[in-house]
Amino acid sequence: MELYHELSLQARDLRFQHFTSITARNNNIIIRMEALKAVVTPNSLLVLDFRGLGLERWLVLELAPQLNGDHGALATHSLPFEFRALEAILQHRVNTLQARLNEVHPVILDILESLVDPKLLSADRSKLHILLQNRKNLSELETDIKVFKDSLLKILDEEEMIEELCVTKWTDPRVFEESSLGIDHAEEMELLLENYFMQAEDLGNTTRELKGLIDDSESVIFINLDSHRNVMMRLNLQLTMGTFSLSLFGLMGVAFGMNLESTFEEDPKVFWLVTGFMFLGSGLIWRRLLSFLGRHLEPTVPPQWVWRRV
Repeated sequence: MELYHELSLQARDLRFQHFTSITARNNNIIIRMEALKAVVTPNSLLVLDFRGLGLERWLVLELAPQLNGDHGALATHSLPFEFRALEAILQHRVNTLQARLNEVHPVILDILESLVDPKLLSADRSKLHILLQNRKNLSELETDIKVFKDSLLKILDEEEMIEELCVTKWTDPRVFEESSLGIDHAEEMELLLENYFMQAEDLGNTTRELKGLIDDSESVIFINLDSHRNVMMRLNLQLTMGTFSLSLFGLMGVAFGMNLESTFEEDPKVFWLVTGFMFLGSGLIWRRLLSFLGRHLEPTVPPQWVWRRV
C-alpha cells in the first residue's frame, strides 16, 4: 500500500501478468517484458521480483552505465531519466531475444548440414529429435519477437501514448519550456521506440529465414529418401522379375523330375540341353521384362512448345 501511495497507482496497475506491454499511468511508465516487471518514474527505476530471473549481472554491471547515459542507441544523456530507463529495458529485451537466437541458430545449421547429404540413406533419429526441439524453441522465439514488436507498434501508432511516455515533460515545468524551445521529447521518444522496433524486425526476419531454411531442408531430405526408396523398389522389382522368369522355365525341370519314363532320360545330352534352354529362356524373359520396365518408368518429357511470330 505504501508503494501504491508513493507512485499514485492503484493495485490493478501493478497486477503484472506474463505478457509484454508498455503503458503510462499517472506520470509513471509501467513496463511488462515477460518476466521482467518494472516501473519508471521521472527520477527512478523500480525493478520488481528480479530474484530467480538471472538479472543480477544486468542490474549490477550494465544497468547503471545505461541509466547514466554512457552508451545507448540514442544520445539519451541530454534527455530526461525515463528515456534512459526505457532504453535500458528495451535494450535488455532485445539482447535477451538475440541471445536466444544465437543459441539455436548454429545448432540448427549444423544439423541441417549433416542431414542434407545426397549420400544419406536414412535420417538420424537423434538429430531429427534435436532439430524438432530447436524448431519448437525457434517458434516460441518468433512468437516472443512478434509480441514485442506489436507492443512497440501499438505505441507508435498512437501519438497520445507517445506523449504520455514523456512523463518529465508534464511534471517539470523547466523541461516543458525546453521542449517548447526546440527539444521535441515526443519525437525523441518515437525515434527511440522505432530504433528497437527495427532491431526486433531484423530478429524476426532472421527467425523466419531460419524456419524457411528448415522447411527447404526437410523437402531436400524427403526427396533424397524418396530417391533411395525408389532405387530399392526398382531393385526389388527387378529381382522379382528374375525370380518369375526362372520359375517359369523351371517348370520344365519339374516336369522332367517326375517319376515318369520317357525316351529322353536315356540320352545324356538331353540334361544339358534342357538346362541350357531353361536358363536361356529365363534370361530372355527377364531381359524382356526389364525393357518393359525401363520404358514405363522413364520420366515423361514435357511437350516442347514452339512459339511463332504471326
